[in-house]
Amino acid sequence: MGDRRLLFTAAFLRALATGMGAVLLGLALAARGFPPAEIGIVISAGLAGGALAALAVTLGAGRFAVRPTLAALALLGAVGTGLVAVSPTPLLAALAALLGMVNGMGRDRSAASVIEQALLPATAAPAERTRAFAWYTVAQDAGHALGALLGALPALLERAGMSDASALRLALAATALPLAASAPLYRRLSPRLESVAAAPTGAVSPEGRRTVMRLGGLFALDSLGGGFLTSALLAYFFAERFAVGPAAIAALFFAARIANAGSHLAAAWLARRIGLLNTIVLTHLPSSLLLLTVPYAPSFAVACGLFLVRESLVEMDVPTRQSFVMAVVRPEERLWAAGVTSLVRLGGWAVAALIAGALMQAGGLAAPLIAGAAIKVVYDLLLYGAFRRVRPPEEIAA
Repeated sequence: MGDRRLLFTAAFLRALATGMGAVLLGLALAARGFPPAEIGIVISAGLAGGALAALAVTLGAGRFAVRPTLAALALLGAVGTGLVAVSPTPLLAALAALLGMVNGMGRDRSAASVIEQALLPATAAPAERTRAFAWYTVAQDAGHALGALLGALPALLERAGMSDASALRLALAATALPLAASAPLYRRLSPRLESVAAAPTGAVSPEGRRTVMRLGGLFALDSLGGGFLTSALLAYFFAERFAVGPAAIAALFFAARIANAGSHLAAAWLARRIGLLNTIVLTHLPSSLLLLTVPYAPSFAVACGLFLVRESLVEMDVPTRQSFVMAVVRPEERLWAAGVTSLVRLGGWAVAALIAGALMQAGGLAAPLIAGAAIKVVYDLLLYGAFRRVRPPEEIAA
């Protein structure tokens, strides 16, 4: 199996766990009696663990072996997820989430993906870079979709006679399995990838540093908005607002991930015609406006329709944004750039997730959705204003 396929497969397995956990995490913690504020703390702790891991990867650029690091991250995620499933108190659950970098966002933005983003351009020519990122993201979305569908597992366990809380706990623990399965795949990557994107932090050029810092500041704002919209809290929102169970939410999230997957291939096609930055902004902005309508939907069916239209647009910026970042820095700076831009996103998610649970408890179920969408609109406008004159090499050549 080639390096690119190995990276795609590992990303699929990690996304499978992320998609399943996004449906189950908030519901499992609520079944244990945790209120929304404490659920937000656990989600925030998991995202903080991911941010710390991304920080370690970024600061250690050029100083660690890629393959064993990826395997270790996979095993830590498996152990931490299993511990969250059995932790009886919010404190223990939060510590386990921190250790395992448990991702309640429903989107795979882990430290492992930081490394994978830096390795992926080495498997494709510049003209094919965005397409490679699109297929990488499709592999993630396939995992997210199947994982979301597997979020209906508690309903099957309950039919077998298991209690609601026990079924949710067991299903959440099962999300550790695909994480553990991804570890041996990383050991099969080519040794040549050890030298890819290996510039230490101190060797980054001043121009590269300025570009990444500007992007990082804007991505921090976007992630702050995204942190109000974790899939775990969205699942809780749909359950409370429309009185639906895990099976209905799992089906909705499955459909959303299918919409995401198709949008990524469309994004690569669109970027070749109107450019990476235009694709990022002109798809992300309307998706944020659509999200503002979901809290006011009169029924679950209408809310699902609006949410799925939003999901068909919201992820089109992911492969294009990743490709844009990798294009505007030197090859040896890619790991550092991927680390910084991912780190600020993880940090913003962790901070906002902590606030979102309390905001939902104090201001109503819809409060995080409205706040998150508004912040994302501001981000889109600022990003376009700051980088509208910056072109990646393939667009300059074209």
